[in-house]
Amino acid sequence: MLIELCLLFFAIALVYSSAGFGGGSSYLALMALWGVGFLLMKSTALFCNIAVVTGGVYHFARNGHLPMKKALQLSIISVPAAFLGSYFPLRQQTFFLLLGIALTTAALLMGYRMFFEKQTHIKTKGGFAYSLVGGGIGLLSGMTGIGGGIYLAPVLRLGRYDTPKNIAGLSSFFILVNSIAGLAGQAAKGAMIFQWNFTLPLLAAVIVGGQVGSRVSAAWLKPRWVEGFTALLILYAGVRLLITKV
Repeated sequence: MLIELCLLFFAIALVYSSAGFGGGSSYLALMALWGVGFLLMKSTALFCNIAVVTGGVYHFARNGHLPMKKALQLSIISVPAAFLGSYFPLRQQTFFLLLGIALTTAALLMGYRMFFEKQTHIKTKGGFAYSLVGGGIGLLSGMTGIGGGIYLAPVLRLGRYDTPKNIAGLSSFFILVNSIAGLAGQAAKGAMIFQWNFTLPLLAAVIVGGQVGSRVSAAWLKPRWVEGFTALLILYAGVRLLITKV
């Protein structure tokens, strides 16, 4: 099982790192399908998110695609919300219910991005509203172990918040700080799980995949086909969780 998960985690990190995402929703989907314990799932997905997007944040910032004022605006409420969401005690059944809904919604958002999203002029009004949206996504990310970028990016693009490259940079930063806050919340309540023989190989896989992805995946892979396959995987996992775990 672990070898297959490592290969799949590598592929997910390779693809998503070039777009500013950590891949947390896909990691959770795969671990749910493989029957990994829900506490281990949450911690492992957040660790992998951090491993992938840390390099992405540096890359986007170095190339001028991380407007820090906007990054802080989006994160000022989301970080404490992610901590509280992770600290809040959840029963296993409630967790899988939330995760199933979150994965299904993420798949639908990916489908929207594939078929309906268009580039428009930037319109940056409504800053406080985006802070509130970031807070809501942060709360969800803390409760489920998803970094939140897969929800944030479509909202920012729909609202014409910034250029696509800057939105990718903002998503990376958002995932990084919320994943750290989520792990902090787990640690505060004694629920953070790090199994060396399980988590370390997966971390190694996503670190290598993220490094490769930031350099070559955009040139070799067709994002539309990859997003389509990933959306189907997440949708299948989400629906299956809702049917079998709830």
